[in-house]
Amino acid sequence: MFSQFDFDVIARSWVYLFQVGMLFTLKLTVLSMLGGVVLGTLLALARLSPIAPLAWLSAGYVNLMRAVPLLLVIFWFYFLVPYIGAWLIGAHEPVKVGAFWSALVTFILFQAAYYCEIMRGGIQAIPRGQIWAAQALGMHYWQVMGTVVLPQAFRNMLPVLLTQTIVLFQDVSLVYVLSAPDFVGLASKVAQRDGRLVEMYLFVALVYFVLCSGLSWLVRRLQRKVAIIR
Repeated sequence: MFSQFDFDVIARSWVYLFQVGMLFTLKLTVLSMLGGVVLGTLLALARLSPIAPLAWLSAGYVNLMRAVPLLLVIFWFYFLVPYIGAWLIGAHEPVKVGAFWSALVTFILFQAAYYCEIMRGGIQAIPRGQIWAAQALGMHYWQVMGTVVLPQAFRNMLPVLLTQTIVLFQDVSLVYVLSAPDFVGLASKVAQRDGRLVEMYLFVALVYFVLCSGLSWLVRRLQRKVAIIR
Protein backbone atom coordinates (compact mmCIF):
# COMPACT_ATOMS: atom_id res chain seq x y z
CA MET A 1 0.00 0.00 0.00
CA PHE A 2 2.76 2.46 0.95
CA SER A 3 4.43 1.89 -2.41
CA GLN A 4 1.72 4.08 -3.95
CA PHE A 5 2.27 6.93 -1.53
CA ASP A 6 3.81 10.13 -2.84
CA PHE A 7 5.98 11.22 0.07
CA ASP A 8 7.52 13.87 -2.14
CA VAL A 9 4.45 16.08 -1.67
CA ILE A 10 5.27 16.19 2.06
CA ALA A 11 8.93 16.96 1.38
CA ARG A 12 7.94 19.84 -0.89
CA SER A 13 5.43 21.45 1.46
CA TRP A 14 6.39 20.76 5.09
CA VAL A 15 8.57 23.86 5.44
CA TYR A 16 5.77 26.09 4.14
CA LEU A 17 3.22 24.37 6.38
CA PHE A 18 5.30 24.95 9.50
CA GLN A 19 6.50 28.48 8.70
CA VAL A 20 3.03 29.75 7.82
CA GLY A 21 0.38 27.31 9.03
CA MET A 22 1.89 26.15 12.33
CA LEU A 23 2.97 29.70 13.19
CA PHE A 24 -0.63 30.86 12.67
CA THR A 25 -1.93 27.97 14.78
CA LEU A 26 0.50 28.56 17.65
CA LYS A 27 -0.09 32.32 17.63
CA LEU A 28 -3.85 31.85 17.81
CA THR A 29 -3.48 29.19 20.52
CA VAL A 30 -1.22 31.27 22.78
CA LEU A 31 -3.28 34.47 22.48
CA SER A 32 -6.53 32.56 23.02
CA MET A 33 -5.06 30.85 26.07
CA LEU A 34 -3.91 34.12 27.64
CA GLY A 35 -7.20 35.87 26.99
CA GLY A 36 -9.21 32.83 28.05
CA VAL A 37 -7.34 32.45 31.36
CA VAL A 38 -7.81 36.13 32.23
CA LEU A 39 -11.51 36.13 31.35
CA GLY A 40 -11.98 32.69 32.90
CA THR A 41 -10.45 33.85 36.18
CA LEU A 42 -12.80 36.85 36.27
CA LEU A 43 -15.75 34.56 35.55
CA ALA A 44 -14.63 32.20 38.33
CA LEU A 45 -14.48 35.07 40.81
CA ALA A 46 -17.91 36.18 39.64
CA ARG A 47 -19.34 32.68 40.09
CA LEU A 48 -18.00 32.59 43.64
CA SER A 49 -19.18 36.12 44.38
CA PRO A 50 -21.74 36.62 47.19
CA ILE A 51 -23.58 38.97 44.80
CA ALA A 52 -26.28 36.62 43.51
CA PRO A 53 -27.07 38.33 40.13
CA LEU A 54 -23.37 38.39 39.25
CA ALA A 55 -23.00 34.70 40.13
CA TRP A 56 -26.11 33.81 38.10
CA LEU A 57 -24.94 35.73 35.03
CA SER A 58 -21.52 34.10 35.16
CA ALA A 59 -23.02 30.64 35.63
CA GLY A 60 -25.43 31.21 32.75
CA TYR A 61 -22.61 32.30 30.45
CA VAL A 62 -20.47 29.29 31.35
CA ASN A 63 -23.31 26.82 30.92
CA LEU A 64 -24.32 28.37 27.58
CA MET A 65 -20.81 28.20 26.12
CA ARG A 66 -20.26 24.64 27.33
CA ALA A 67 -23.58 23.51 25.83
CA VAL A 68 -23.01 24.89 22.31
CA PRO A 69 -20.77 23.17 19.71
CA LEU A 70 -17.55 25.08 19.11
CA LEU A 71 -17.97 24.95 15.34
CA LEU A 72 -21.31 26.73 15.66
CA VAL A 73 -19.75 29.40 17.88
CA ILE A 74 -17.01 29.94 15.29
CA PHE A 75 -19.62 30.59 12.62
CA TRP A 76 -21.62 32.84 14.94
CA PHE A 77 -18.75 35.16 15.70
CA TYR A 78 -17.36 35.08 12.18
CA PHE A 79 -20.61 36.59 10.91
CA LEU A 80 -21.56 38.62 13.99
CA VAL A 81 -18.28 40.29 15.01
CA PRO A 82 -18.19 42.60 11.95
CA TYR A 83 -21.69 43.87 12.80
CA ILE A 84 -20.88 44.18 16.51
CA GLY A 85 -17.76 46.18 15.61
CA ALA A 86 -19.79 48.45 13.34
CA TRP A 87 -22.33 49.00 16.12
CA LEU A 88 -19.60 49.87 18.64
CA ILE A 89 -17.94 52.48 16.42
CA GLY A 90 -21.16 53.72 14.81
CA ALA A 91 -20.25 52.62 11.28
CA HIS A 92 -22.87 52.02 8.61
CA GLU A 93 -21.09 49.02 7.08
CA PRO A 94 -19.83 45.84 8.76
CA VAL A 95 -16.24 46.14 9.97
CA LYS A 96 -13.76 43.95 8.12
CA VAL A 97 -12.44 41.85 10.97
CA GLY A 98 -10.79 38.94 9.19
CA ALA A 99 -10.57 35.27 10.04
CA PHE A 100 -7.78 35.62 12.61
CA TRP A 101 -9.41 38.25 14.82
CA SER A 102 -12.81 36.64 14.51
CA ALA A 103 -11.34 33.28 15.55
CA LEU A 104 -9.38 34.91 18.39
CA VAL A 105 -12.54 36.48 19.86
CA THR A 106 -14.35 33.18 19.47
CA PHE A 107 -11.73 31.07 21.23
CA ILE A 108 -11.21 33.55 24.07
CA LEU A 109 -14.93 33.70 24.83
CA PHE A 110 -15.44 29.96 24.37
CA GLN A 111 -12.40 28.71 26.25
CA ALA A 112 -12.98 31.17 29.10
CA ALA A 113 -15.95 29.02 30.14
CA TYR A 114 -13.67 25.98 30.56
CA TYR A 115 -10.85 27.91 32.20
CA CYS A 116 -13.47 29.37 34.55
CA GLU A 117 -14.45 25.96 35.87
CA ILE A 118 -10.81 24.96 36.25
CA MET A 119 -10.02 28.12 38.21
CA ARG A 120 -13.19 27.81 40.28
CA GLY A 121 -12.14 24.31 41.30
CA GLY A 122 -8.65 25.56 42.17
CA ILE A 123 -9.99 28.43 44.24
CA GLN A 124 -12.42 26.20 46.13
CA ALA A 125 -9.58 23.75 46.87
CA ILE A 126 -7.74 26.36 48.96
CA PRO A 127 -8.39 25.66 52.67
CA ARG A 128 -10.92 28.09 54.09
CA GLY A 129 -8.70 28.57 57.11
CA GLN A 130 -6.21 30.52 55.00
CA ILE A 131 -8.94 32.88 53.83
CA TRP A 132 -10.21 33.41 57.37
CA ALA A 133 -6.66 34.06 58.60
CA ALA A 134 -6.12 36.66 55.85
CA GLN A 135 -9.42 38.34 56.69
CA ALA A 136 -8.45 38.33 60.38
CA LEU A 137 -5.33 40.28 59.41
CA GLY A 138 -7.54 42.97 57.93
CA MET A 139 -7.27 42.07 54.24
CA HIS A 140 -10.26 42.87 52.06
CA TYR A 141 -11.71 40.51 49.44
CA TRP A 142 -9.45 41.47 46.53
CA GLN A 143 -6.31 41.40 48.69
CA VAL A 144 -7.18 37.91 49.88
CA MET A 145 -7.77 36.72 46.32
CA GLY A 146 -4.73 38.43 44.83
CA THR A 147 -2.14 37.54 47.47
CA VAL A 148 -3.39 34.34 49.12
CA VAL A 149 -5.90 32.42 47.02
CA LEU A 150 -5.10 32.98 43.32
CA PRO A 151 -1.32 32.31 43.52
CA GLN A 152 -1.98 28.92 45.10
CA ALA A 153 -4.89 28.19 42.80
CA PHE A 154 -2.79 28.92 39.72
CA ARG A 155 -0.04 26.63 40.98
CA ASN A 156 -2.45 23.82 41.77
CA MET A 157 -4.34 24.17 38.50
CA LEU A 158 -1.36 24.81 36.20
CA PRO A 159 -1.19 21.23 34.85
CA VAL A 160 -4.95 21.22 34.21
CA LEU A 161 -4.77 24.65 32.57
CA LEU A 162 -1.99 23.42 30.28
CA THR A 163 -3.96 20.27 29.47
CA GLN A 164 -6.92 22.43 28.46
CA THR A 165 -4.53 24.48 26.33
CA ILE A 166 -3.52 21.30 24.49
CA VAL A 167 -7.21 20.74 23.78
CA LEU A 168 -7.38 24.35 22.58
CA PHE A 169 -4.41 23.72 20.27
CA GLN A 170 -6.34 20.85 18.71
CA ASP A 171 -9.57 22.87 18.50
CA VAL A 172 -7.82 25.67 16.59
CA SER A 173 -7.74 23.33 13.58
CA LEU A 174 -11.47 24.05 13.18
CA VAL A 175 -10.68 27.52 11.79
CA TYR A 176 -9.98 25.85 8.45
CA VAL A 177 -13.74 26.24 7.82
CA LEU A 178 -13.09 30.01 7.68
CA SER A 179 -10.34 29.49 5.06
CA ALA A 180 -7.81 30.67 7.66
CA PRO A 181 -4.14 29.82 6.91
CA ASP A 182 -3.71 27.45 9.85
CA PHE A 183 -1.74 24.21 9.68
CA VAL A 184 -4.71 21.99 8.82
CA GLY A 185 -6.18 24.52 6.38
CA LEU A 186 -2.97 24.91 4.40
CA ALA A 187 -2.38 21.15 4.41
CA SER A 188 -5.90 20.66 3.06
CA LYS A 189 -5.23 23.13 0.24
CA VAL A 190 -1.98 21.36 -0.67
CA ALA A 191 -3.76 18.00 -0.57
CA GLN A 192 -6.52 19.16 -2.89
CA ARG A 193 -4.12 20.95 -5.22
CA ASP A 194 -1.89 17.89 -5.69
CA GLY A 195 -4.62 15.28 -5.29
CA ARG A 196 -2.78 13.68 -2.35
CA LEU A 197 -5.32 13.77 0.46
CA VAL A 198 -4.19 10.56 2.18
CA GLU A 199 -0.53 11.56 2.37
CA MET A 200 -1.18 15.08 3.64
CA TYR A 201 -3.82 14.16 6.20
CA LEU A 202 -1.64 11.36 7.54
CA PHE A 203 1.20 13.85 7.85
CA VAL A 204 -1.07 16.31 9.71
CA ALA A 205 -2.26 13.55 12.05
CA LEU A 206 1.33 12.51 12.76
CA VAL A 207 2.40 16.09 13.51
CA TYR A 208 -0.50 16.62 15.92
CA PHE A 209 0.13 13.24 17.58
CA VAL A 210 3.82 13.99 18.15
CA LEU A 211 3.24 17.54 19.40
CA CYS A 212 0.30 16.73 21.68
CA SER A 213 1.97 13.60 23.07
CA GLY A 214 5.14 15.54 23.80
CA LEU A 215 3.23 18.37 25.44
CA SER A 216 1.21 15.91 27.54
CA TRP A 217 4.45 14.29 28.73
CA LEU A 218 5.81 17.71 29.72
CA VAL A 219 2.60 18.49 31.61
CA ARG A 220 2.93 15.25 33.59
CA ARG A 221 6.51 16.13 34.47
CA LEU A 222 5.43 19.61 35.51
CA GLN A 223 2.59 18.21 37.60
CA ARG A 224 5.03 16.20 39.70
CA LYS A 225 7.26 19.23 40.23
CA VAL A 226 4.64 21.81 41.16
CA ALA A 227 2.48 19.51 43.28
CA ILE A 228 2.05 20.90 46.79
CA ILE A 229 2.60 18.24 49.45
CA ARG A 230 -0.06 18.57 52.14
